[in-house]
Amino acid sequence: MKKSIFILLTFLMTSASSFAQIGGIEDSVNDVSDTIRTIFPIILGVIFLVGFLFNAGHFFGENADLKKGITRVLVFVLIAGAVVGIFTYLITIVV
Repeated sequence: MKKSIFILLTFLMTSASSFAQIGGIEDSVNDVSDTIRTIFPIILGVIFLVGFLFNAGHFFGENADLKKGITRVLVFVLIAGAVVGIFTYLITIVV
């Protein structure tokens, strides 16, 4: 009898503390998602700027190759667009 009461009390104490932690987890997830939503456009702008600077050599200078430069910029934009689309989709599902 004592053993079953001990097991019951242990289970109740364990489950009560786990329920108490759920609210804190939701708040921290919301804080992190808000921070990511704020910072993500800035990071994306920096990535676009760096990508353009790396590909700018194909547009200007002695060995300018316009076709190669446009192709690389388009591939870069497609990859960045896919990343933005996936990120936006995940944010709308999670939060």
